[in-house]
Formats: sequence, structure tokens, C-alpha cells
Amino acid sequence: MRISGRAERIEPFYVMEVAKAASKLAREVAHTDRPMIFLNIGEPDFTAPPLVQEAAARAVRAGATQYTPAMGLDALRERISGWYAERFKADVPARRIVITAGASAALQLACLALIEAGDEMLLPDPSYPCNRHFVTAADGRAVLVPTTAAERFQLSAAKVEAAWTERTRGVLLASPSNPTGTSIAPDELRRIHEVVSARGGITLIDEIYLGLSYDDAYGQTALAIDDQVISINSFSKYFNMTGWRLGWLVVPDALVPAIERLAQNLFICASTVSQHAALACFEPESIEEYERRRAQFKARRDWFIPQLASLGLEVPVMPDGAFYAWADCSTLARRLGISGSWDFAFEAMKQAHVAVTPGRDFGSDQTGRFIRFSTASSMAQLEESVARLRAWAGAGVHA
Repeated sequence: MRISGRAERIEPFYVMEVAKAASKLAREVAHTDRPMIFLNIGEPDFTAPPLVQEAAARAVRAGATQYTPAMGLDALRERISGWYAERFKADVPARRIVITAGASAALQLACLALIEAGDEMLLPDPSYPCNRHFVTAADGRAVLVPTTAAERFQLSAAKVEAAWTERTRGVLLASPSNPTGTSIAPDELRRIHEVVSARGGITLIDEIYLGLSYDDAYGQTALAIDDQVISINSFSKYFNMTGWRLGWLVVPDALVPAIERLAQNLFICASTVSQHAALACFEPESIEEYERRRAQFKARRDWFIPQLASLGLEVPVMPDGAFYAWADCSTLARRLGISGSWDFAFEAMKQAHVAVTPGRDFGSDQTGRFIRFSTASSMAQLEESVARLRAWAGAGVHA
């Protein structure tokens, strides 16, 4: 069978390859005193709160399970608009909000609507691998621009300007970012958008971790800049609805008809039950619960990252959002006689029964030195993970 060149250009999602290996080993050690601890997948350990679950059950009982408009339930779009106004003081009209089958569908719709064959999009290196693959799937080319810890592993206006060519269509950013948990400073983001706009380009930004910001200096939506910024968001992370597959896209008014046509043809609509359930995310009781959970994620970050440093796993930039730690494992790997983060991840899995993600997925510039920890697991699991890693590292590592 002939496979399309488009499909062949999509690289494996190594996060999932590692996850499969971890799951296999987990089955083998499930009944030991050291079952596998998974710090490799970015999924909250919290599930949807009670009001959301109840809303889903009510929708099913009431038979509210038929197709919605391709743009999503009007009531849900209005709730999201209100959330932007209340939380971020940003005016985001409901008419510009498109409900999607997860942030993945939002990215696919945006890329298909805006990218022609041969167009190039600038992304930071490191960045979430699927974002660049959405560009590839639209027959575009993702150009990874190396970043540094001093730049918070984010693009700057100067780097965007330097990397821009006649083929460049725009930028695809993420703030906060996976894998680093770092955000772009609002003033720098505004400068990036000015550079892009001056060249007739598009500013596309993944904000799926925006609700999980821990620093007011960074926890602001790019939609406050102007109405030409395109933002992707999701109910998966802050709202703890990963498997419900629900997200949204905010686009300029001029783009709405094209996005609607694509959504009608490619998806018909997002899950109706999930949409009815998501209405309850914005009830005061639910928001209170989400904020309590956000405080727990921050507490985990505050405890875990210094512990990594004590193991020789330095995190060059303290994440200001999300639930990740982007740690340089090169020093500890050398001490243990291990070559690179890929082998380090598999040794950690085998020796300590702690699953982590090697940097290979996230780019090519120095990513072989880094591993990504997810701090979405409970504090008890994080504490046990540190104890195991310390024991594995041996007497050469001191608390």
C-alpha cells in the first residue's frame, strides 16, 4: 500500500513510544514494592469536578446528544467569552470563538485555513512536537529556531526578525510552553506580534496552559494585544477534562467563515455531551475547585524542582506555568556513565521505576541534554520518585 508523503513526513511521537515501554515494564513490576511511577505524561491527576460530571449525566438523561452547530453551543461560547473578561480583563466576543474537538482540532483548523504548501512557520526549539506536525500536515514547513535559558526557551522579536524569509508565513508560539513551563513576557509577545504583523504574517499561539499560570507577570492572554492574534485553548489542562476532547479557537472576524466551513466538513461538531458538561466549568463552585487545584500544582512545582537540583538535575528556568520541569540531566548522566537523555530516561525507568520523557521529541538544539518531568502527579508520587532517583544515583548525590 502506498503511504502519502505527508504521512511519511510526520515523525513518531516519541513521548508515546516511551510511554508504551513504560507501560510494558509497569505490568511486570505491578505487584512489587516499587510499581512504576509515571512522570512522563502531561495529564492532570484530577478529573472533572462534580458539577461537570453531573452536567454530563443530565445531558445524557435529557437526550441532549445530537449534533450542535459546527461553531459549538452558543451558551458555551458566551461562557468562554465571560471567562476571558473576568479573569484576564480581555474583550473576546463569543462570535470569534470556535468550539473544537480538543486543542488538536483547533490547531488543525487554523493550519489548514492559513498555511499553503511550502509556507514556513517559526517555532521555538524546544517546543511541543505535535504543533510542528500540524504545520507539516498542512503541507507547510516548521522551522525550529534555537532558544536559550536566558530567553526562557521562547522566541524573541529579534530572533523572529532574523529568521524571517520570503517563505515565512508566521509564528506558532506556546505560552506557557510544553516542555518548559515558561511563558513569553507580555511586552516581548507584543513586539513579536508587531514584527509578524509588519510582514503580513500570522501570530498563532497555543495557550492551553494559560489557566495554570503561577506568576501574574506572565499569566496574561495574548488576545489582549489585538483582535488579529489567533489563540488555541483547551478544557484538558486547567479544566481537567483530558479525555473529553474539547477545546476552542479564537480567530479574527475575517477568518470565522473559513474556519466554520472547515469545521463543518472535517468534524461536524465537537462532542455534544462534553460541551454541555463544560458549561459547568464556569460555575463559581467549579472555578473555586480549579483554583484550589492550581494552588496544588504550584506547591508541587515549588517542592519538586529544588529536589531535582539536589540530584544534579538542574532546571535552568523556573517554570511560571503548566506542570513540567525541563531538567538538564547531562551532569548526572555522566556521573552514572549514561550517554544522553534518551538512555537516561530508559535507565530511570528500569532502575528506579520512574518514567520520564527524554528531550528528543521537543527539538534538536541541545534537547539531548534534557528530560521533561511532569509534576501533574500527586505530591506523594513526586516524593517517592525523588527518593527512588536518589537511591539509584547513589552515594555521589547529596540532599
